[in-house]
Amino acid sequence: MSSSPTRLWSPVRWAENGAVRLAFDSLAERADGEPLLLVTGLGVNRLWIPDGLCRMLAAQGFAVARYDQRDGGESTHLPPTTTRSPVSALFAKRGQAYTAEDMADDAVAVMGSLGWRSAHLLGVSLGGAVAQRVALRYPDRVRTLTSMAAVPGDVSGLRTMRYIRMRTLAKFARLKFPYTPEGAVAAGIAVSRLLASPNRPFDEAAAREAAERNADSGVHDQQAQSRQIGAQWHGPPISAITRPTLVLHGADDPLIKPGAGKKIASRIRDSRLLILPEVGHELPGCAWGSIATEIRGLANLSHHLPPEPAN
Repeated sequence: MSSSPTRLWSPVRWAENGAVRLAFDSLAERADGEPLLLVTGLGVNRLWIPDGLCRMLAAQGFAVARYDQRDGGESTHLPPTTTRSPVSALFAKRGQAYTAEDMADDAVAVMGSLGWRSAHLLGVSLGGAVAQRVALRYPDRVRTLTSMAAVPGDVSGLRTMRYIRMRTLAKFARLKFPYTPEGAVAAGIAVSRLLASPNRPFDEAAAREAAERNADSGVHDQQAQSRQIGAQWHGPPISAITRPTLVLHGADDPLIKPGAGKKIASRIRDSRLLILPEVGHELPGCAWGSIATEIRGLANLSHHLPPEPAN
């Protein structure tokens, strides 16, 4: 998690997908580089992606932009639905607020507002599933796909259970904090602890400092998370993805089993799987160098491939 000095990031801008407004910004460094769009996880705002990782990606030659998904951060929050728990939303037969296709369209709307005809994608957690769906729905807009700490983008309902550690999800569901700045800080620390690798010492002081810089109520907004996680995919299977793909997963992920990453890699032709040691469901500094280097290598590979035909 990070809070960004204004000189590092552009002022917030807005993209529109129908009635939904999407907040995004771009890194000042290497603004002339290859477009790379970062897609965030469940409920959280774009500031949870560490500035240090973004700067390493810029040093690898990428123009980095990030956005708040609908129902996250400064983007449009939709009206409440009857499903108000992420656990119950996970097993609902249909989403009540919007579809997974809508969320994929959001990413493309942000790319359009950035003036990007195509981009590399890095999606983390729920963002990884969204990025997979963008690659299916808009293959000509995706240069490469990197999916991290995600489940396969074409699974839903009971089929998701095989990939999720339900005990951790239940702990999420039990988090109760007041909707105040102090509550958001406490929630940020609790979530950071819950998602961290158990094989590294948890730095509570650093987690508190980060949470105080970015008091994001989305980490415990269960209604917003329910609408996001309940969005159903109606498109083709991920085996239809044709773009160069990298699958990253933390070896110690306490929320999404590493088997999910292995399954994604097994189903996407010619994809590469990298299991990151001592990494949980997080983006720790010890993994930034590997992540940036691997994404650079994937981009280099894509330069030698023919472009995807437009739909």
